[in-house]
Amino acid sequence: MFARSASAWNRGDLDTFMTDYLPGDRTTYVTSKGVVHGPAAIRERYAPRFAPGGMHDSLSFEGIEVDPLAPDVLNVIAYYVLMRGDSLVARGPTSLVMVRQDGRLRIVHDHSS
Repeated sequence: MFARSASAWNRGDLDTFMTDYLPGDRTTYVTSKGVVHGPAAIRERYAPRFAPGGMHDSLSFEGIEVDPLAPDVLNVIAYYVLMRGDSLVARGPTSLVMVRQDGRLRIVHDHSS
């Protein structure tokens, strides 16, 4: 999932990137500015980066740790890394609760700092 997500981000494919989020209002994205509910609102938050002329950095993940919480439920901790050319733009922790639905893991809670 992380490889697919980073690949979609890096090619500017917001639609595919957003498919990793579970549909519905119970899906949350926690940032330093507050809590965002639902994939549509999460998409709005990301959209400026994908718009023509937007600041679109290259995404990768490192230090991925997976902790199964229950059947079909995972807690995943990793570091996201945003690069602009050879320059580090941002690096920070992300904590994801993922659920398996229809044979696919999707993010239901995303807390990125």
